[in-house]
Amino acid sequence: MMRSKKIAITGGIGSGKSEFLAILRKKGLPAFSCDEISRALMGEKDYRAGLCDLFPACSERGELDKKRLAELVFSDGDALAKLNAYSHPKIMKALLAEMEKFPLSFAEVPLLYEGGYAPLFDKVIALVRTESDRIAGVMVRDSLSEEAVRLRMASQIDAKSLRGRDCILVENDGTLSDLEKRADEILTLLQSDG
Repeated sequence: MMRSKKIAITGGIGSGKSEFLAILRKKGLPAFSCDEISRALMGEKDYRAGLCDLFPACSERGELDKKRLAELVFSDGDALAKLNAYSHPKIMKALLAEMEKFPLSFAEVPLLYEGGYAPLFDKVIALVRTESDRIAGVMVRDSLSEEAVRLRMASQIDAKSLRGRDCILVENDGTLSDLEKRADEILTLLQSDG
């Protein structure tokens, strides 16, 4: 049986991971998102119950208050670590099971290096973008204040650290058309790589 080749797409919040994933999907490639898997898990009663048990202050009559949970974890490093320890193994298990079905697949993994998951993938594509563009984009996209965006950014690897990693670096400071061209170059590189 042929071993599947798994490619991770990572980068900080607002770096363009979702746009890159959409480009791959438009090309008909199997491309998955940890955020989408996380949302699907939130739809499971047992998963939500586990979060309510871990974060009783974010639970109202047995139902999880997701907004309150987000405010807590992005302002409290210990709470964020507790959430990640609970959710990440479940998300990664579901993700890798899906990817295993394809000879080549891609996955958007926001906390790839922070969670120590890079060794599970054959290659990593890392998107970087100027901090000001990331903040402005996320403020508009998620209706968040600059302070809220900066709190989320503080829990992620920074662009300087990504530049020192063994990955395919994508400078995403241009247009969507520029990003599409870069995606084509990377796909050609991956295909020639076997």
